[in-house]
Amino acid sequence: MTPISADHPATPANVPGLPGAGYISSLTVPDGGPASGRPRRLAVLGATGSIGVSTLNVAAQHPDQYQVVALAGATNVTRLAGQAAAFRPPLLAVLTEEHAAALAGLLPAGYHPEILVGPAGYAVLAALPEVDLVVSAIVGAAGLVPTLAAVAAGKIVALANKESLVLAGDLIRAAAARSGAVILPVDSEHNALFQALGGVDLPDLPLVERLVLTASGGPFRAASRQSLESVTPQMALNHPNWSMGPKISVDSATLMNKGLEVIEACRLYGLPVSQVEVVVHPQSIVHSLAQLHDGSLLAHLGPPDMRVAIAYCLGYPRRLSLDVPRVDLVKLASLTFEAPREDDFPCLGLARQALDCGPSHTVALNAANEVAVDLFLKGRLRFLGIAAAIAATLDAHAGEPLADAAAVMDLDVRVRQEVADWVMAR
Repeated sequence: MTPISADHPATPANVPGLPGAGYISSLTVPDGGPASGRPRRLAVLGATGSIGVSTLNVAAQHPDQYQVVALAGATNVTRLAGQAAAFRPPLLAVLTEEHAAALAGLLPAGYHPEILVGPAGYAVLAALPEVDLVVSAIVGAAGLVPTLAAVAAGKIVALANKESLVLAGDLIRAAAARSGAVILPVDSEHNALFQALGGVDLPDLPLVERLVLTASGGPFRAASRQSLESVTPQMALNHPNWSMGPKISVDSATLMNKGLEVIEACRLYGLPVSQVEVVVHPQSIVHSLAQLHDGSLLAHLGPPDMRVAIAYCLGYPRRLSLDVPRVDLVKLASLTFEAPREDDFPCLGLARQALDCGPSHTVALNAANEVAVDLFLKGRLRFLGIAAAIAATLDAHAGEPLADAAAVMDLDVRVRQEVADWVMAR
């Protein structure tokens, strides 16, 4: 395939299968950002997870620039109650009516927000007219419907839920084109690429030969194949550089997190999988790189702290000052890079395979991975069984059209049951 360059810009003609190549959305913010003279109004979905907690930390560092309008959690009502007490948003959402009752009992006297329930409640918060920016940080396929609701409503969407693009990147691209929504990547790798490629000037830079995603290598980067046979959940959760939730930590250990990010990169930036590379960088200081058609290699460096990427999205198109550790290059001394061990960590190759096969295959890939990781964390599937379950799922999947989000979620449910049955039968 011809590399995208000044002579061969990203268009549907030279990037087959991508509906209008180039960046996924407009990058013109509707309110002009915090410089507009009023606080930017936030809805944080997945507020009790690591991204949500870091988002509220950034907002608290700039209290004059942000107003928290809505917070959504799932089951951690104790943490959500503390966040709600600190920011006093008028709207909250949790997973079930039982969680709503428990949350109401934990809120301070005199504070009576409306509490919505379930996926429908999350979608309502995402589309609120009074919200300017939605942080989409719900983990897994559960984040798709509220992300689509935010995009359809024309919001600025700080997207930390990579699964939304894995499941429905084409649908999100089309919805953003209709609504004028602005999608900003929170994942450290894609945020790094976004910054390296010029941020607000990104639509005028169709000069990319390749994107290079960096991976820490996870806790088993140097582990032997034999030792991977006996990996426990506790071992997999012990990430050397980043503080993340259990699902993402296991994805990092298997390299599936990087596989999902390859799919995400292709759907964010409108590039074929042949132009997205992964390298292992154990120090986690270089967050990703972009090589342009003149041989330039643009890199984004920073501490392994998600608040850097979050702050860039919250402040976009301006940069916020941020109280995070600074990188001491002299003390660091060296930055190293190596090829991923794809034979020992096959999830990365499986993600590329699914992307090559088509949109329904990436839905199947993600569903199989979510179920397999959950079963591994529960002690019902061995570590190497995660990749085996995903491979079996992709081998069995014949492909099918996905016209809308309902079709995506229907396939997701069916594949989850198939994977559970496959594991039970072993």
